[in-house]
Amino acid sequence: MSSVPIVRLDDVSKHFTVRKDKSLKERIVNAARGRAHAEHFEALKHISLEIDTGSTVGLIGPNGSGKSTLLKTIGGIIQPSSGTVERRGRMAALLELGAGFHPDLTGRENVYLNASILGLSERQTDQYFDAIVDFSGIEQFIDQQVKFYSSGMYVRLAFAVAVHVDPDLLLVDEVLAVGDEAFQEKCLDKIRSFQLEGRTIVLVTHALSQITDLCTRGVVLSRGSMVFDGPPIEAVDVLRGGFRSQRDYEDARRPVQEDEQPVEPMERVTIDGVRMVDASGTEITTTQVGSDVALEVDLTAHDPVEHWRLGVALATGFGQLALFTTTQRLGIETGRISGPVRVRVEMPDLHLGTGEYTVSTAIEHIEGPELARADEALRIRVEGDGSSSGTARTTLIGGLQTR
Repeated sequence: MSSVPIVRLDDVSKHFTVRKDKSLKERIVNAARGRAHAEHFEALKHISLEIDTGSTVGLIGPNGSGKSTLLKTIGGIIQPSSGTVERRGRMAALLELGAGFHPDLTGRENVYLNASILGLSERQTDQYFDAIVDFSGIEQFIDQQVKFYSSGMYVRLAFAVAVHVDPDLLLVDEVLAVGDEAFQEKCLDKIRSFQLEGRTIVLVTHALSQITDLCTRGVVLSRGSMVFDGPPIEAVDVLRGGFRSQRDYEDARRPVQEDEQPVEPMERVTIDGVRMVDASGTEITTTQVGSDVALEVDLTAHDPVEHWRLGVALATGFGQLALFTTTQRLGIETGRISGPVRVRVEMPDLHLGTGEYTVSTAIEHIEGPELARADEALRIRVEGDGSSSGTARTTLIGGLQTR
């Protein structure tokens, strides 16, 4: 793998002007009174970054941290207020749903339009056209105007064009989460093939499992500044730590109501382990569609806790929720706990679609705050014959055990 940078940003900042007045009249009145009618918002602050050829970089951070702005700056969609951006090679970008498509043109016409924007000649597009349509899976709608397309159809066609223009650099901004699960798997396979071919990928996502599974590097942004640049697992830990700090800060600033009952602090309960087991009780990381499995969550209540519930969520690699339940929904009598406890959720005749899933869990007071959380604590792969896909369709049975 070459270490030659394909993208270089040097001290890049981006400022936007946010206007407070909504009409010409307000602007004139404010000017006459000497009132400021606009303020400057710093979306990016002194970002210096080099992206090597063949790497896969994940940009993560809370909403409003500047991820999409940075990606658009890399792609040349917006120009920085200061600093320089250098980029080489052919680029393909999926930055906004339907970007580069004209609503009054058909899918076929938009393929040629979008391909030309990305640098292909008409003859080259002719060569790729059948492969693009086949990958998108919308052959029967290709001659309809795209203004009648669903958001999923938009994404299918846009991604199909982007990956068939032979890009050296692919920019992806969260849009793939719109597609259905089968298409997401196809996109993931294509991204992995790009990685094997030594192409460079920069993606923005809120699905942290994509960062650890796909990326060779993670960049964490916060309020326009780059706060971490390094291994993906460490980047995810930094982001989660920032979320906890922000939540603690907001809880501390929240005014307490007179009739509000005191709640236990978060450290009173810990989640010690999350695992999937088969019918014999053996821990597993891979299972088959239709198998009998169970999810076990080990907790320790360091002090007695009452009126609590545990939530469990299974999500696809793109962060789309496949299943969510709680002990309260399952009718499990949680009662008062003290010391180690195991919560077991049985899933007989498992019907998850084939693919990889992450399991997250959290414990909270029924009428109060969260006590402990384990995001993406477990990764499970479901294998099958390809006859099933989509959301979970399974019977859930819950139980509570001491351990």
